[in-house]
Amino acid sequence: MQITHVRTAVIEGNFDWTIVRIDTDRDIYGLGESFCAPGLTAIIRDLAPLLIGEDPRHVDRLWNKLRWAASGAGSQAGIVYNAISGIETALLDITGKYYNAPLWQLLGGKYRDRVRIYADCHAGEALESLSALMVARRPRWLPTDEAEALPCGLASELNRPAHGRAYGSPQLSDIFTPELYARRAREVVALGFTALKFDLDVPNPYTHDSFNGVLSHAEIRYMTRLVEAVREAVGDTIDIAFDCHWRYNVSDAIRLACALEPYGLAWLEDPVPPDNIEAMRRVREATRTPISSGENYYLRYGFREALERHALSIVAPDLQKCGGLLEARRIADLADTYYVAMAPHNISSPIGFVAAAHVCAAIPNALTLEFHALSVPFWDELVQGGAQPLIQNGYISVPDAPGLGIELNEAVARRYARDDEPFFA
Repeated sequence: MQITHVRTAVIEGNFDWTIVRIDTDRDIYGLGESFCAPGLTAIIRDLAPLLIGEDPRHVDRLWNKLRWAASGAGSQAGIVYNAISGIETALLDITGKYYNAPLWQLLGGKYRDRVRIYADCHAGEALESLSALMVARRPRWLPTDEAEALPCGLASELNRPAHGRAYGSPQLSDIFTPELYARRAREVVALGFTALKFDLDVPNPYTHDSFNGVLSHAEIRYMTRLVEAVREAVGDTIDIAFDCHWRYNVSDAIRLACALEPYGLAWLEDPVPPDNIEAMRRVREATRTPISSGENYYLRYGFREALERHALSIVAPDLQKCGGLLEARRIADLADTYYVAMAPHNISSPIGFVAAAHVCAAIPNALTLEFHALSVPFWDELVQGGAQPLIQNGYISVPDAPGLGIELNEAVARRYARDDEPFFA
């Protein structure tokens, strides 16, 4: 069996979902997904000639071939691994189909039939759609009248950097209130989810300067009220987590994490930038609030120091950019060496989501998997096979069919595809 084509399609969901398709000289093809990035499809096209004529079943060797070929462009980290991760999943999909085995079987078998999902509730909005550079946009699938009714001034946020709303002086319409968070939490729990995550680095009426990473006492009190509102809305049986998007300095991140201890968070995500492991370690050791990070680490090597120095309570690799599914398995095994659980970050389409679910089924230390597409009305329609809807009562049942166990519904995908990108051409 030989690879004949490597092609891509980009779907405009709440993010750009880049699907990789690898064709062979037999009646077998594979699908994968790459985390969005500027210039991503061009990188995949540049890597494709290295795969043509190769046997796709030699997944690990081909992964290393791509890695070393791109070494001059930064093989240890960076956008090239977004591309390689999607390619690797497609190779595994082919291999599973060839041997009539689901991906979880290729990864060593199942610890669980269902994977628990946590719903990313953003900052309480009903809608978020971002470009590859995290610039907010108005998706084509949003009805015009709905854009006029977006909560919290989100309509005015379109075409602004998503996290830029937390910088500068917030307008009154930008402020996210405890009441909004509580209402959204109750709505999502009513859908069957038992774990939620909200943004905490949102416009705050007490912010003086949001560029310097400093939090005033009043800001911390306001952020605590957001957390308190969610906890009171959902009770103690629902896990809640909050994301800071690498925003704060060490001392104020510690003050915030300690202030949140009474609310029993599942984790506080990225309170300080991930680059400085010692800074992350200081935060983790100073608080009983679990600290999570990892979506911007690449390969097992990117997690090694953080785990060796006990800087993380939970690892959160993104399986569409950390190096792929086999590498995610290695990261999970490394984390398990330190008795650390894994809760993968995920903003993908159902293709990447199901791929990540296979990994979560096959590792002992899986905690929960992120779902970031509550606002996308066609998310389930994008795939065929597996249970429908994919998420039921806050869980996904991992497919037993060969490979990924699902296929892309190309008719639906074409309807929402980016006009300026080829569709498997």
